[in-house]
Amino acid sequence: MKVVLLAGGFGTRISEESHLKPKPMIEIAGKPILWHIMKYYSSFGYNDFVICAGYKQHVIKEWFADYYLHNSDITFDFTSKNEMTVHKNFAEPWKVTIVDTGLNTMTGGRIKRIKKYVGNEPFMLTYGDGVCDVDIKSLVEFHKKQGKIATLTAVNIGQRFGVLEVGKEGVVETFREKSEGDGSLINAGYMVLNPEIFEYIENDSTIFEREPLEEVAKNGELNAFMHKGFWQCMDTKRDMEKLEQLLADGVAPWKVWED
Repeated sequence: MKVVLLAGGFGTRISEESHLKPKPMIEIAGKPILWHIMKYYSSFGYNDFVICAGYKQHVIKEWFADYYLHNSDITFDFTSKNEMTVHKNFAEPWKVTIVDTGLNTMTGGRIKRIKKYVGNEPFMLTYGDGVCDVDIKSLVEFHKKQGKIATLTAVNIGQRFGVLEVGKEGVVETFREKSEGDGSLINAGYMVLNPEIFEYIENDSTIFEREPLEEVAKNGELNAFMHKGFWQCMDTKRDMEKLEQLLADGVAPWKVWED
């Protein structure tokens, strides 16, 4: 099952960093938050990634192009043969497809543009700026058992995202954008989607969190996987510093791999 990562937005709320690079490429502990998300999925055995790039998409492509060299010991011999020798190297077990989904394309449009890369099979989807300790294996099993078109991870956090109303057996009865005075169940990303989801996306201007998810919910085809553990998006510089501190203290819940 492929993992699709939304990494094409401007990241205006964290402009101190995002004027130089896409928000998913902003580093925490020396690595882009996008890398942290991929490492987490990889810990569950999911290593085939499709990145929906847009704003400064070249930064993402160049970072992955140089990843092998940056994680190797290398000798550059300019004295005679002008050779490069790799002595020690480390490479992730990843296949990474980076797709330029457009500068101003909305989230739904970005997903629509990568349809040919995921094919006619279920895939996972999340945002390129949020880390968590969601049990991915249980999430996938829940999606398959429920048999709906879409499953999203819901967290109780009382923030500023799309609002869910969840009925019996985890079926999402309505999905809508936030409004003042809303409750605290929100869409945290970490979704599993069947290929029928593409039928709900019209064009580049479609915002995935509006018409597509709202319509899927209205049709009784959207489930919520309830997550009571850690989840944090990196929306502001303060969020970035919080994640940095968790890593520095050695208590980052999403860091389940060895250095």
